[in-house]
Amino acid sequence: MRFFSTTLRRGILACALACALGLHAGAAASNVASCERTPEFHLLDFWVGKWDVVSGKNHGLDVVEKQLDGCAVTEKWDGGPGDKGFSLFYFNRFTRKWTQVWVTNSATSLGGLKEKYFVGSPVPGAVRFQGTLPGLYRGKYVLDRTTLTPMPNGRVHQVIETSTDGGATWHSGFDAIYVPMK
Repeated sequence: MRFFSTTLRRGILACALACALGLHAGAAASNVASCERTPEFHLLDFWVGKWDVVSGKNHGLDVVEKQLDGCAVTEKWDGGPGDKGFSLFYFNRFTRKWTQVWVTNSATSLGGLKEKYFVGSPVPGAVRFQGTLPGLYRGKYVLDRTTLTPMPNGRVHQVIETSTDGGATWHSGFDAIYVPMK
């Protein structure tokens, strides 16, 4: 009888595990498809591409790609020797918020690591992400915001600004035009 009980228990556990894996796989498949079908996941579609980044002079190259079947967007920045960065953008359907996490090869310096959240569209079609930089600058917290605005001919205008007075005034630190690579 003990053999039968152990065998029966193993069979039930094996069946439960198979069912759980089947449900998990089904849930994953439906979630993957839902990102492309959900309008919120298309916020940054206008920015997806390979870019020459120009601001008076060529500042670098940027590659923005959809990942994980449209559930995330990555950005790989190359501004030349010693100037590299990586962003992960994602929409959290539970909080209904977009988040950007930005990390550079200067992550230990102020501004080399950022976490920002979508805060709206300052003009139709544009998107703005804003957050507080980790650390202090001269004893003050620094707000950091990025605005991406689609332009004619498939170009994108990006402005990154900072504020040390709680957002009363903003100072541009990066202002560039993203031109699609040929």
